[in-house]
Amino acid sequence: MSQDCAKQPPQSDWAALTPEQRDELLMRQALALAARAAAEDEVPVGALVVAGGRIVGRGWNQREAGRDATLHAEMIAIREACAALGGWRLPDATLYVTLEPCPMCAGAIINARIDRLVFGAADQKSGACGSVLDLCGKGLLNHTVAVAGGVLADEAAGLLKDFFGRKR
Repeated sequence: MSQDCAKQPPQSDWAALTPEQRDELLMRQALALAARAAAEDEVPVGALVVAGGRIVGRGWNQREAGRDATLHAEMIAIREACAALGGWRLPDATLYVTLEPCPMCAGAIINARIDRLVFGAADQKSGACGSVLDLCGKGLLNHTVAVAGGVLADEAAGLLKDFFGRKR
């Protein structure tokens, strides 16, 4: 699906960035993955997992091509990160995704023990990280995830709006 993330050199230039600049830089990479999904006629959602100063997992929606309801961008990125790091726990990891995760993906984020979630556009129909539900919230389940929403939200929402506009 993507290059071997485990062999990438650390992103030393990230250290010079503020946390907000780093979040935007990485969200732009997730947006590029979302654009790839759109080019493959998939709902344009892209995700990546960062741990130890490097990208260890990437994903974009592939439900149509894979004929599999679980092939959400987040699920693919988490699977790839687990394979790259050699375990199912992803402590000290951050997941960047262009759309607020659904309940399935929020559950995977919690089960993988991901520390932080950064998403772009809120999902008012099925968002499970603050919009409709808040599965990642403090004290609800066995793991709490720090959530930052709205990073490059207009760009992320624009990709979705354009995609569904072409479908109608």
